Amino acid sequence: MNNIKKKITYSYVILSTFSTVLLCILVFFLFRSNNQYYFLKRLEDRAKIVASIHFQKDPEKIKYYKQLKKNGLEELIQEEDFVLKVNSQNTFEYNTKLNLPNEFYTNVLKNGKESFEIDNKYYLGQIFTENGQKYIVIIAAVDRKGHLTTVYISRIMILGIAIFLIISFFLGRLLAKKVIIPVSNIAKEVKRISASNLSRRLQNDGHTGEIADLTSTFNDMLDRLETSFEIQTNFINNASHELKTPITTIIAEAEIMLLKDREKEEYITSLENIYRQASKLGSLTESLLKLTQTGYDGTKQVQNVVRMDDLLFEVKTDLDTFFPDNKVSIKLDISAKDSNYLSIPCNKNLLELAINNIVANGVKYSDNKEVFVNLSATKDTIKIVISDIGIGIPSEDIPHLYEPFFRGKEASKYIGYGLGLPLAMKIIRMHNGELQIQSEKDKGTIVTILFKKTNIKNSNVNS
Repeated sequence: MNNIKKKITYSYVILSTFSTVLLCILVFFLFRSNNQYYFLKRLEDRAKIVASIHFQKDPEKIKYYKQLKKNGLEELIQEEDFVLKVNSQNTFEYNTKLNLPNEFYTNVLKNGKESFEIDNKYYLGQIFTENGQKYIVIIAAVDRKGHLTTVYISRIMILGIAIFLIISFFLGRLLAKKVIIPVSNIAKEVKRISASNLSRRLQNDGHTGEIADLTSTFNDMLDRLETSFEIQTNFINNASHELKTPITTIIAEAEIMLLKDREKEEYITSLENIYRQASKLGSLTESLLKLTQTGYDGTKQVQNVVRMDDLLFEVKTDLDTFFPDNKVSIKLDISAKDSNYLSIPCNKNLLELAINNIVANGVKYSDNKEVFVNLSATKDTIKIVISDIGIGIPSEDIPHLYEPFFRGKEASKYIGYGLGLPLAMKIIRMHNGELQIQSEKDKGTIVTILFKKTNIKNSNVNS
């Protein structure tokens, strides 16, 4: 956090100082331009008076203009005036006291007025005409007042920038502290949360905006972690219980048979019991392994490009073996020309297992009544709808359907481990599909599996 505070402080100081320096530079040039403008206006007034003195033939008027220049106008430093007669368009009488560039005279003749500055001394040249004769009147003076005020304000700005730099440093630290405190508090609270107290949540403390969003995001993450830990704990407990029962039965049956010699029929009965428990244990172990397998990276699982209609018919063939009397009917809601939309890159074995589990649930929980499987496809989606008229699912059980080993009150009357639906959900999600379940108790269940073509991953083998 200290590094972040320093970065915020230094960033604030740099940005504030940079903007202040830019403002001071702008003010300096505007102030200097303003001084130049008004000083040149004063030189223009003197040029008019000098021209009037030069043109007058009446001694009294000449005396009046000289008095006006001396007493009516503010005295200038090193003031000089020159009147140069213009002989032709590009020639004039030159004064050796003037050391001005040729461009100055050219611009005066061309534009009627021009100014020039060197070493803080300003020269203003202006054309005047008297009785058809043109004259160049040049007034020169030093703008000491403008120079002093410019130097003064420059020093004030430099001092102000230095003071502002110090102030901005402390303001930057204050800002950094104010910004970091809520984040620092969140970090401290998060450090106090561990696997043993995942129920704790971060307090908002009246914050709004990004801090409130950050707090909410952490709390949402903690909700998911807490749920995940609870599911994991329940999974381990239930798995231990489900595995322990058949193992205990097998061990107990074997110990009883080994206590003394038995009749042949007793051995057969005992072996049949051991076989049932071992088969149960094998099925349960296989389901757990497949459930674990679906946790791998989905890109590593994609192996085949399969037509969904072929996969459904293979599922039907498997069901006919385990449920010979099943009433599963498959309907293809797709035209012949659109049949190429049915192909999907997938892990064929896992996806077949997922759909098999869902359809088998429909058969089992409907007591072998009709189960309808409808397949439709477009260029954008593949949709499978599996519906039955079985016992349905109570509303209170629906939020827990994807928890391993969870079995509702009605479902517990049927043989099963509560792994089929969580396994199917993980496999379908692994293929970037969506699984939706709609159900009502005693009225049946509708399961919708949707694969969007934009989400379907490319196969890692040639189709």
